Amino acid sequence: MKESTQAEKMNELLRLVAPGTAFRDGLENVLRAKTGGLIVVGYSPEVMEVVEGGFSINCDFSPNYLYELAKMDGAIILSEDLKRILYANTQLIPDSSISSSETGIRHRTAERVAKQTGKLVVSISQRRNIITLYQGGLRYALKEIGVILTKANQAIQTLEKYRAVLNQTLTNLTASEFEELVTIPEVINVIQRVEMVIRIKMEIKRFINELGTEGRLISMQMEELVSNMEEEAWLLYKDYAKDDSDEAIREIILGLKRSTDDELLDDNHITRLLGYPTSAATSEELISPRGYRVLNKIPRLPNVIIHNLVERFGELPNILTATIEELDEVDGIGEVRARAIKEGLKRLQEQVFIDRQI
Repeated sequence: MKESTQAEKMNELLRLVAPGTAFRDGLENVLRAKTGGLIVVGYSPEVMEVVEGGFSINCDFSPNYLYELAKMDGAIILSEDLKRILYANTQLIPDSSISSSETGIRHRTAERVAKQTGKLVVSISQRRNIITLYQGGLRYALKEIGVILTKANQAIQTLEKYRAVLNQTLTNLTASEFEELVTIPEVINVIQRVEMVIRIKMEIKRFINELGTEGRLISMQMEELVSNMEEEAWLLYKDYAKDDSDEAIREIILGLKRSTDDELLDDNHITRLLGYPTSAATSEELISPRGYRVLNKIPRLPNVIIHNLVERFGELPNILTATIEELDEVDGIGEVRARAIKEGLKRLQEQVFIDRQI
């Protein structure tokens, strides 16, 4: 399983058991009662193979019902949507040949059932006071909300610092674009910083999912810092990838998502993803952006107009030097909009040079 897919699956699991949900309330009730519990979410032919005994209930789910049924020793089977309790006091008998790293009987059974069925299995420890989630090969022990909040706040502080550095790096890149002094190593440096910010954002989203209703303020802080991060990254890749088709850009984003931390810091790896030979990673040869990122900074300029400009002129320097008459010839651009584009680029250039000095 790819690392990105694991992260997505984990986020999905954490949303199911987040504080504020009826399911989490039921789990907390069982945890406080110290009765322990084993819960399978979803009933399928694969689950039927490992279930023996017990009795059918088929009633609406409620936290209190879950708590009462957990007093019995057997496992509880819930519907996939967590809206109904299907069976209680069942015995789970998974294939004993399936490997398990757990030592306790309940946790070992939960891990094997999760691997054998692919369903979410929740084990609530009677002695250790821990709720552990299993699905396929995934395993995650839920932490106390106070611990998660502390980690989330630390991650937000880290994100603020990385975002501030990235903003300055992007400003420097824009200034280089206006001066026609961009090199591949400079672009690689920006991409690495963009991806680092995106990875911190994904980590914070996991904390938010685990915090549930308690994570609202953390979520607001994160959105304030990186609400348009993916769009910025998309435009950056459109500017500098060898192939700027949407399909090629999606491949670059997927490649970066799958990259390990070491690969992300490898300039040659980033260069290959962009479609250039690895020798370009250390080359001081100048490269020109297509202009997507800069043109998107001009207010009220539709994407179709930006596309037409790039298609007509090819590179940002050509757009910058184009006359009003030449801009007017582009589809969708009249004289008024041509003047607005020229003025917008001029103001943007002046502002970037001021920001670079700060």
